[in-house]
Amino acid sequence: MHAALKKIPEVTLLFWVMKICATTLGETAGDQLAQTMHVGYAISTLLLLGFFVVVLLGQLAVHRYVPMLYWSVILATSTAGTTLSDYMDRTLGLGYALGSAMLVTLLLLVLGLWWRSEKSLSVTSIRTRQGELFYWTAILISNTLGTALGDYLADDSGLGFAGGALLIGSLLAVTVLAYYATNLSRVLLFWIAFVLTRPFGATFGDLLTKPAAKQGLGFGTSGSSLILLGVLAALVVYDSWRQRSAAWQDHYNASGPAH
Repeated sequence: MHAALKKIPEVTLLFWVMKICATTLGETAGDQLAQTMHVGYAISTLLLLGFFVVVLLGQLAVHRYVPMLYWSVILATSTAGTTLSDYMDRTLGLGYALGSAMLVTLLLLVLGLWWRSEKSLSVTSIRTRQGELFYWTAILISNTLGTALGDYLADDSGLGFAGGALLIGSLLAVTVLAYYATNLSRVLLFWIAFVLTRPFGATFGDLLTKPAAKQGLGFGTSGSSLILLGVLAALVVYDSWRQRSAAWQDHYNASGPAH
């Protein structure tokens, strides 16, 4: 039996705060590259998928949780997911509803293959390189799905950016309540929350960037991206400090106080 890989952070409140921040930054940064800088969805997707492959190779090479590296991969999946979703829904003309349906099907397929191969979808019991690859594939698809679903809620459903964020936020609150008040599978609730935080980030990103005439706060893609990058960087530094402090404490406890 292989030992579980210690390359994924503990799922705490800090994890979810950083996840929402990273996915929101992915939304604004993806729009910054594809729309504001006029690179286009297709070229932006290729560039960002290339960045994803580079940081993923780094993540696969390490043998422990490295906050800067792990969250770089999460951010890469989020930015690439943003432009890939927009390419599917807008450039290819699939639309938000059809694009979301296709991505839901693909995500369920990957999760099914993961379960069949590893007999578990728990992120705390990933024991093989294959399981790790399934994990990152599911994350990339879920972040792409989240963009399509968030855009559908904001644009096609009539809820607007604030209404879409409120709906997703409410669903997240129900998921948290189910975690503490029911015996539902923790693995199931994790993946529900993981998928929902992406459209929440997408709608929240739109809320930050869009002008007041479109029910947004008007920070623009550049201003919003800089703010979110600063917040995420601060959280990564804090998490790195926590990891070093915990490692030092473990070493101290193992070796005992000096005499």
